[in-house]
Formats: sequence, C-alpha cells, structure tokens
Amino acid sequence: MKSVDKIFGQQIIGVEDFEFNQRVADVFDDMVSRSVPFYSEIHRILIDLSNYIFSKTNTPVIYDLGCSTGTTLNILSKKIAELGKTPKLYGIDSSLPMVKKAKEKLDGTFGEVEIRNEDLLESTFDQPADLIVMNYTLQFISPEKRGKLLSKVYQALKPGSTFVLSEKINPEQTFNFNLITDLYYDFKKRNGYSELEISQKREALENVMKPITPSQQIKLLQEAGFKNSEMIFRWYNFASYLCIK
Repeated sequence: MKSVDKIFGQQIIGVEDFEFNQRVADVFDDMVSRSVPFYSEIHRILIDLSNYIFSKTNTPVIYDLGCSTGTTLNILSKKIAELGKTPKLYGIDSSLPMVKKAKEKLDGTFGEVEIRNEDLLESTFDQPADLIVMNYTLQFISPEKRGKLLSKVYQALKPGSTFVLSEKINPEQTFNFNLITDLYYDFKKRNGYSELEISQKREALENVMKPITPSQQIKLLQEAGFKNSEMIFRWYNFASYLCIK
C-alpha cells in the first residue's frame, strides 16, 4: 500500500529547495500519481510502443534515466515477458533513497536488472540500447548541461531505436502561462492537495526545476542528433516526446 504524500501539509517556515530525499522516496509513488497528469497513460504509451520497439530482438536493452522507485522498469519487464523476450533493465538515479526503493520493487523482476546510484551527467551507458526512457528527469538538470546528456543518450541507442522523454513544459505564449498553471493546480486540488501544499511545493521547486518550451525541447533533441522527434502527448503543461535514432 502506498504511503500518502503529506510532506507539505503543514505550514513550513522557510521552505527549502526540493530534494529527492528519504521523505520524498517514502511517498513518491503517491506523490507522482497525484501530481503528474496521466502518469499511468505515459506507461500505457510505453507498453504500446513495446510491441514495435522489441519486435526484432529477444534480449531488449532498456535504460530508465531517473528511474525513481522503479515503477517504469517494473511495468516494462512484465510487458516484455508477455512478448516472450528476456530484457536487460538498467535504472539510474542520483537519489540513494530512490535507488533503494527501486531495488526493493524490482527484486525478483523478470530479466536482468541493474539499478545504479549515479549522477546522469557522469554515468556511462555501456550497453547499446533498444529503448531509453527519461520521465520528468531532464527538467531537474541545469539547462546548459542538458544538450550534453541528450547527446550521450543518442550515442547509447542502437540505430533505429527509441528515446521517450516526458517533461513539464512552459507554454510557447507567455500570456497563457498563468491560465495553464491554474488549470494544473485545479488538477492537483482534485487529487486532494490543499492550497497550502500546492503553494509550498511550488516554492520548493522554484529553484530546482527549470521547464522549457516545446520548441526549445525539440531544438535540443535535434542538436543532440534526434532528427526524428515528435511530441506525442500533451496535457496543459506536461508533454512527452518520441525520438528515433
């Protein structure tokens, strides 16, 4: 049973920058399901893509960059088993508490599993990949360093293989920003978050999460080598991109 996210439920004097620490790891599965619109649908998209991505290999190699508690790898492993394949799953996250949770969740998972506590900017992706996933991770990396990481992702993929990127985004037109933000906060309220929780988490994230616009994101992807990049999902200020090497 998931622990309920109440991290910002009480008044905090001097809200500190958001960290993926033990408190967050303990409630992360609840937090992400209530904070990220259509989180389960992003996984549904990955499951659907699996029918095409893994059709030409019996041992698909998958990297989840910013794997958090291992949910995505767990879901993909089950799907790949249904396809009669044996996956090699690699999860990388800079948060040690998240890595520990992922190892617990993936203990006994079908296929070869390796979960690493590493900085993505320093990590190496040694196995040529059939699929690389980065869900809501790039937005926490300094904008000036994202291009180098995306280039590394491109180099790690086999020709014709797939990169799926999901991010919080800024609207292209700044006059839409406040309305789209309000619509997102309405979503969080529907999921049980209070005005206080929303306000304090926004303050905590202000200095650590740096969304960019879709056109800026596509430009970064193209500069990294992904000439075939397309937004395949959008809900207000969240988007997912399909990129083929």
